[in-house]
Amino acid sequence: MSGIGQRKDDHLALCAQGDVGFRRASTLLECVRLVHDALPELSLSDVDTSITLFGKTLKAPLVIASMTGGTEEAGRINRELATIAEERGYGFGLGSQRAMHVRPESSSTYRVRELAPRTLVLGNVGVVQARSMATGEVRTLLEDVGADGVCVHLNPAMEIVQSGGDRDFSLGLSTIARLVSELGIPVMVKETGCGIAPSVGRRLLGAGVRHVDVSGAGGTSWVGVETKRAAAAGDEQARHLGDALWDWGMPTGACVALLAPLGFETIVATGGIGTGLDVARALALGANAAGIARPVLRALSAGGRQGAMKFLDSVETELRAAMLLTGSSDVRSLRHAPHVVVGELGAWMTQLGREDRDRK
Repeated sequence: MSGIGQRKDDHLALCAQGDVGFRRASTLLECVRLVHDALPELSLSDVDTSITLFGKTLKAPLVIASMTGGTEEAGRINRELATIAEERGYGFGLGSQRAMHVRPESSSTYRVRELAPRTLVLGNVGVVQARSMATGEVRTLLEDVGADGVCVHLNPAMEIVQSGGDRDFSLGLSTIARLVSELGIPVMVKETGCGIAPSVGRRLLGAGVRHVDVSGAGGTSWVGVETKRAAAAGDEQARHLGDALWDWGMPTGACVALLAPLGFETIVATGGIGTGLDVARALALGANAAGIARPVLRALSAGGRQGAMKFLDSVETELRAAMLLTGSSDVRSLRHAPHVVVGELGAWMTQLGREDRDRK
């Protein structure tokens, strides 16, 4: 198996079964207190969870977020999760298509469109890889999988811990601006577990970006994933750096709260979303949708398709309950539901929001 292929299979195994969550950092979504409505004047059956994202209607504000591709096992998981997204009316994100670009023979592991003809499918390219690719090359990758949009992922913390990973992250903003201008499909800039600060958000807006996936701290630590791989390979220098940076990043809740006022058309909250209440709190902070990755993979790994469906049933049930109990008949209403922010999340919003305003 190629180096990329082995890395992809390592990632899958660690995310499905390994202890790669953040050690101390949380999403801080627990700091959001939704205000209870004792007179919702609403029937649970009338709660409408549907949204429109990138021109497609989703039955719930959920995306099975970017995870994998490039190996036989990755292809199997992509096909299984894409059919679940199709059945449930969610969006679906492919993992990095770098393997597909380097090894075209792996392209079939990313192709899910025939199994999910109505699903919002998001392609995925790394900004470092896109920097050295012509826009036409990127477009070909996306057309090959029938993508409706593309996530351009940012992952400097993960890469500097990864043995043989990228070390040069220059010209990222200009690369993103080029893709926004030339690709002809929606471009969503996505972090990979370390979050997007408001200062970065303003730079992205200046480059023409209108869609972001915050992928903040509190869920899977991709630094942790690479630290585990480094330890297994006996790379003590990488393991030491990874241990130091394991909890690096900006919490998901803080990212959403601080990006929401900036004017993005779409904010997707990923990074530690594991329950319907997490989804509701993220939407109340200003997200348009939420992405779930590792919890779905773990449910699939432990209980097969039935296990994944049962987990997602619980997420939707909790979300609908939260909507009823805040008097929110639809997602738009939930995004304006009264809430109180307490504790550490309040400190992030106050201090970083002030610092960001001072820099302008």
